[in-house]
Amino acid sequence: MLSRLRIYWKMILLSFGLVLLSLLIGGIVVIGSVTRMKEDELKQRLLITARTVAELPSIKNQINEPDSASWIAHVADNIRIINNVAYVVVLDMNRTRLSHPLAARIGGRFDSADADAAFAEHTYMSKVKGEAGVALRAYVPIMNEAHEQVGVVVAGGLLPGLAKLIEEQKSSIVLTLLIALLFGIFGSALLARHIKRQMYNLEPHEIARMYGERSAAFQAMHEGVIAIDRFELITIFNERAKQIFSVSRDVVGLPIREVLPDTRLPEIMERDRPVFNQELRVGNALIWSNRIPIREQGKMIGAIAIFQDRTEVARMAEELTGVREFVDALRVQNHEHSNKLHTIAGLLQLDKKEQALQYVYDISGQQEELTQFLHQHIADDSLAGLLLGKISRGKELGIQVKLDPHMEVKQFPVMLDQHDMVLLIGNLIENAFDALAQIEREEKEIYVSMEQDEELLSILVEDNGCGMTIEVQSRVLERGFTTKGSDNRGIGLYLVGSIVDKGDGELRIQSEPGSGTAIELTFPMGGAGG
Repeated sequence: MLSRLRIYWKMILLSFGLVLLSLLIGGIVVIGSVTRMKEDELKQRLLITARTVAELPSIKNQINEPDSASWIAHVADNIRIINNVAYVVVLDMNRTRLSHPLAARIGGRFDSADADAAFAEHTYMSKVKGEAGVALRAYVPIMNEAHEQVGVVVAGGLLPGLAKLIEEQKSSIVLTLLIALLFGIFGSALLARHIKRQMYNLEPHEIARMYGERSAAFQAMHEGVIAIDRFELITIFNERAKQIFSVSRDVVGLPIREVLPDTRLPEIMERDRPVFNQELRVGNALIWSNRIPIREQGKMIGAIAIFQDRTEVARMAEELTGVREFVDALRVQNHEHSNKLHTIAGLLQLDKKEQALQYVYDISGQQEELTQFLHQHIADDSLAGLLLGKISRGKELGIQVKLDPHMEVKQFPVMLDQHDMVLLIGNLIENAFDALAQIEREEKEIYVSMEQDEELLSILVEDNGCGMTIEVQSRVLERGFTTKGSDNRGIGLYLVGSIVDKGDGELRIQSEPGSGTAIELTFPMGGAGG
């Protein structure tokens, strides 16, 4: 039955139960404290009463006189009534009662075992348990003028029981209980409502279901996901993230700096702004990441990073900027070879065998010379293949792609790899193709130069296309900026700028409208700080 209750009523019942338990414990403590106070008060009253009787000169003088019991009993009873004690008993040294509230007991012997010390001149308190309850007794010796003990005064009273204490405080207890319960119920309702609001009015089973769905979704994602709270403790670290960073243990709840010291995720909370599509090296992994601060009701509560392995991102970038061009280049070469074959077939039909053979030698020599040049001067096959494809693509477009005869690239800067270089050169040449497509010119040319020594790698891509205004030059590296007026453009030179930043390079643009553009890049071979 309780499990079917909504969380709101569960919290009210729990809080109300805690209030009742607190009242019960507090009541026990208060009753115990009141009982001790009553006992201390009774002890003082009994001792004062016993001392008062023991110090009366008439008692001291009359205690050993014959027929003095009735007079002593009268005096002791008056003092008992005044001090509100249960009884005052005066004993001579033979333990004979000379006073008692019950007249029938006067003259009888007082045989209580706890009275022995009183006849040895000791003053003390004693607690005894009888049929009527727990009683306290004050024993005070009676000393005459010669400082000789002549008797003992016993003053006694009953301690109030629990029922009597409750009866005495009944009104206060009922009032306190009602007020406490009223405020308890009201406070419990407020607390339950506040917690319910904090839980977005969701029930625990709904939160559990959402948590399970969220965990399953994060684990199923092909991207790595890491999230931290405002204390920089890891709250999410999915399986893909563990694979990328070679983490085998459960790291949720640990400080992010302890698990991945160079993750740069905490700085997102410090900067309080997102970072998109940034390449980072974290540990031994090169990743492409988006990092976003997490805010709730205007307060920073953490940050989340969604990232991919750089290898896969580079492969996708190649597909967008280089591999598609390779496919186009193959199509162009196929078209070009078909034309050449048609030419050879025509010469043969005209029975001009020598001209056909010379034509074959010429075209094969040109192709072999270009291939040999790229093989000797460009160490990376991907980059060489890209340049070969761009040259063929240019022929189809009526654009001559010229290569610097002195170009040479034997290795890449330490912070760049073949994917970066393919991305870089592919985008620069494609941008030049676009610039030449927007202008009517008899000879359209693109000049590509790459020179390298021990310290620097210099890259130059120059065209005689439409050129750029000063305003366009200032914005050309912005993500999404394009002068072509079409969707899915404005990414190429943005990626070029990202690679320049990554390699700690420099980019210079020289351009005039109608005259063409020259883009020069320089990279230190040692990388950032190298």
